[in-house]
Amino acid sequence: MKAYHLKFSQQLPINLAEAWDFFSSPMNLAKITPTEMAFEVTSEPQLREKMYPGMIITYKVSPLLGIKLNWMTEITQVKDQEYFIDEQRFGPYQFWHHQHHFTAIEGGVEMNDILTYGMPMGIFGQMANGLFVAAQLQQIFEFRKKKVIELFGDYSTTGI
Repeated sequence: MKAYHLKFSQQLPINLAEAWDFFSSPMNLAKITPTEMAFEVTSEPQLREKMYPGMIITYKVSPLLGIKLNWMTEITQVKDQEYFIDEQRFGPYQFWHHQHHFTAIEGGVEMNDILTYGMPMGIFGQMANGLFVAAQLQQIFEFRKKKVIELFGDYSTTGI
C-alpha cells in the first residue's frame, strides 16, 4: 500500500478552549464539510459526550457521484486542548490516520492537521488518488478553511 501525506495549517482569532470545544465535537463536522458531500453523522446519541479514546463515530458521506458510503472512525488518542487522532475502522480508504493539533498563539490558536491515508484497490486506487482523490481532499480542507473564517473570523485581519 502506498501512503499519502497531507498537512494543513490555519490560525484562528479565538482562544484555545473555543477552538477545542468546536473541533473536538463530531456534531460540528457537517458544518465544515462541503454540502455536496451530504455528510451526516449517524451515531448522534453518544456524541453528546466529551470526546474520549475509543469513541466510535459513524457517518454517511457521498464523496463521488452522489454515492452514499458508510464510514466509521475511532478516536484513538485525546490530549485535552492539545490534540486528538481519528482513525478509520471502516470506510472508503484502506487506511486513514488524521491528527488534529491545537496550539495557543498570540491572539488566537494555530490548528494543524496531519493526514496519512492509503487507497484500496492497489494500482487502481493509486490512479484514483492521482486523478481526483488527492485534489478532492485538498478542496475539502480549503472549504473548511473558508468556513472556519466565516464562523470565527480571519486571524490575518485581527491586527496581530
